[in-house]
Amino acid sequence: MDSKEEAQKDIGLQTKDYWYDLPEELIAQTPLQKRDTSRLMVLDRQTGEIAHRHFYDVLDYLNPGDCLVMNDSRVLPARLLGHRPTGGAVEVLLLRDLGNGCWECLCKPGKKMQPGSTVSFGNGELTATVKEVRDDGNRVVEFHYEGIFLEVLERLGKMPLPPYIKAELADQERYQTVYSREVGSAAAPTAGLHFTKELLEKIREKGVNEAFVTLHVGLGTFRPVKADNILEHHMHSELCMMNEETAALLNETRKKGGRIICVGTTSCRTLESLVQPDGSFRACSKWTDIFIYPGYKFKAMDGLITNFHLPESTLVMLVSAFAGREHVLNAYKIAVQEKYRFFSFGDAMFIGVGMPKNGDNGKKSEIASVSEDATVPKDENDKTNR
Repeated sequence: MDSKEEAQKDIGLQTKDYWYDLPEELIAQTPLQKRDTSRLMVLDRQTGEIAHRHFYDVLDYLNPGDCLVMNDSRVLPARLLGHRPTGGAVEVLLLRDLGNGCWECLCKPGKKMQPGSTVSFGNGELTATVKEVRDDGNRVVEFHYEGIFLEVLERLGKMPLPPYIKAELADQERYQTVYSREVGSAAAPTAGLHFTKELLEKIREKGVNEAFVTLHVGLGTFRPVKADNILEHHMHSELCMMNEETAALLNETRKKGGRIICVGTTSCRTLESLVQPDGSFRACSKWTDIFIYPGYKFKAMDGLITNFHLPESTLVMLVSAFAGREHVLNAYKIAVQEKYRFFSFGDAMFIGVGMPKNGDNGKKSEIASVSEDATVPKDENDKTNR
């Protein structure tokens, strides 16, 4: 191994550096009956110390003056099941609105969906024509309907659940956050699924502010990293937006010394994409393909609430950039041992500085055994719990 390979290994630039063993039975197939009764692992990003709580205990780790940043994107019922004129079944998954009734879509079976092919959905209430086949295999599809497209979609479409969820979802709203409002995602920003309206009200009563951003999650979030070296991986682009109200609230939080805590990797990627060079925020929108991995210097986020992510995924890499790869992989190993539930309908983590000490209340905590290079150096910009 040459010196360049050794340096890359030290900071984790090989995809295999983010592998962990996960028994299939720990992949949550359905949501819990009550959103906020999921388990919460609290991880100190500097020390690796861990505490085991429940999500409703998140209140203990939030301070007056903090700002909780949530992605208010709402999942489209974007999976359409239809038939070709011959009677053959077709599945169409909406990816991106191109305007004028056209969408970029994934179609199965693709070989039957060539330019000029037509499909009918819901006894002809919605029809579609394939206009173009793109280089990546996605189709440009033009839809024909009467009325409002989103209302037709609500009647005919199904939730595009991740491929690792095999169970049917009885209540479609359980794959939406309670604060979702901006329709456009192909997948839910799942860290927010743990919040209830009642818990959010208690958080507001404590003096914690709420700010909303919008990032419409694409299916690329489920794409594996195929490159051996993560520097060769190309991220998909997603549209993210911040309004004036959120920008002002984030700037005020910074000014008063509060922490900015992102709910989910999508909120994190939005803030890190839109933050200005001087650390301030302003209203704007853009397509982002930001790829956050160890070595990245965070400019906007002080704390992160997130789920447990797939091995070798860009999301594990993002969390590792924030908390240190060995801290994160050790936490995941403990989560497997403690039988936490994983992925979209699974349990949550809260990552920050000084975390288990505040609010632990004598609950079980553990110290990760980490090497010196895996720890997160103290930064004068880090906000410890006050």
